[in-house]
Amino acid sequence: MAAAYDDTNVFAKILRGELPAHKLYEDEQTLAIMDIMPRGDGHCLVIPKEPSRNIMDVEVRDLEAVARTVQKLARAVVKAFDAEGATIQQFNETAGGQVVFHLHFHVIPRFDGVALKPHTGQMEKPEVLAANAAKIRAALG
Repeated sequence: MAAAYDDTNVFAKILRGELPAHKLYEDEQTLAIMDIMPRGDGHCLVIPKEPSRNIMDVEVRDLEAVARTVQKLARAVVKAFDAEGATIQQFNETAGGQVVFHLHFHVIPRFDGVALKPHTGQMEKPEVLAANAAKIRAALG
């Protein structure tokens, strides 16, 4: 049996306004924010507003909305950072690499020959996140 959704996770707190975030895009069903521990410049996250632990329990309509927002953000980060591509990542449960148990997709601009930084848990400087967020918001129009 799958574990229940825990509404004390960091993304649930961001959605309720209990924690700050560098917001990039928001619609009725989704929110896109900067990843505070980025593996590359422009690394952002897309989450559904409705609670879901991961891809295995998300409602199809919410997953469709997230997919639309992921595509929108992928286009924006490539444009904002003049990137050559984008990596989209999504992890499910501890065995699958999931750390925060609210469905989320990583959107990371990529460049030929440049590896992703390791996930060290080190937070990026707020001014760097703010500058990168401004670039992405500008690319979104």
